[in-house]
Amino acid sequence: MADRVTISIDAMGGDAGPAMVLPGCDIALTRHPGVRFVLFGDEAEVLPVLEKYPRLAAASEFRHCDVTVRMDDKPSQALRHGRWRSSMWRAIEATKTGEADVCVSAGNTGALMAMSKFCLRTMANIERPAIAAIWPTMRGESVVLDMGATIGADAQQLIDFAMMGGAMARALFDVERPTVGLLNIGVEEVKGLEEVRTAGRILREANLPSIDYHGFVEGDDIGKGVVDVVVTEGFSGNIALKTAEGTAKQFAALLRSAMQRTLMARIGYLFARSAFNALKEKLDPRRSNGGVFLGLNGIVIKSHGGTDAEGFAAAVDVGYDMVRNDLLAKIAADLSLYHRAGFHPDAAAAQAGNQ
Repeated sequence: MADRVTISIDAMGGDAGPAMVLPGCDIALTRHPGVRFVLFGDEAEVLPVLEKYPRLAAASEFRHCDVTVRMDDKPSQALRHGRWRSSMWRAIEATKTGEADVCVSAGNTGALMAMSKFCLRTMANIERPAIAAIWPTMRGESVVLDMGATIGADAQQLIDFAMMGGAMARALFDVERPTVGLLNIGVEEVKGLEEVRTAGRILREANLPSIDYHGFVEGDDIGKGVVDVVVTEGFSGNIALKTAEGTAKQFAALLRSAMQRTLMARIGYLFARSAFNALKEKLDPRRSNGGVFLGLNGIVIKSHGGTDAEGFAAAVDVGYDMVRNDLLAKIAADLSLYHRAGFHPDAAAAQAGNQ
């Protein structure tokens, strides 16, 4: 566990750039007074805002960067023109050189993933990184991955996601053996794509001490909190995330409309205000902001680009927790344990075909 956490910040990321990022860092500093920040960005935009937060300025070092990755840049463009000089690249690179323990950015997701993978490289035996999100549920919170890093996944990649998601759940939730489920179109073992069925068969047979494989889960099980970790590939994971966010906004809008419809409804709202405020807080997407890039030789946190200072602070909180709870060491240990066990998707598929 790190004695002191240093966080590198892409101060130019997000829709509002430093005007959102720096106040978010200041809020996070209130919660974690010992944190140090290394801020990367254009001095003409960053320094005037930083002057408004003297406590943050005292806890930070600033690095000028004359290139900013735009939110609409293609990943290939960002790599071509943003390497070495951009605030995003240099914030990532700081975790590689050891200047920082974790990088947080609200910038372009595709560019951030491409740069992170190019700069940090993937961990041993990991072919694809994944984006893991913290998902509010009826029982508390779950880890869901992949949320859109890559489209499609074979059985081995789904197993890797399960290992990495389990390690993240152990780091976040203080659960010794988190439950893991594979997202599928049904809970029956005969349903779903072959790669999903193969991954499930291997995870069940492996019976690894680091995770408790639950089996298949369906879409409505995510919000119920049936398992600590939900594993899927990036296409369906991203659709699930956007659907949940849209449903939460729709529910909030319908509720506001219903409470304003009649005088009795408005009076009823006054009596139930505390309950509605608790519901609003539970549905607040800022509380779950901060996707973790898993499978890299370094920790990178992706904040929503359109969030506010409170939401960005939540992403910084996630990065802080990942460092303090030795996420990378947990992932490496779990992956090593799995590979030493000698399970392999091709062998499992062949065995199933012979039955």
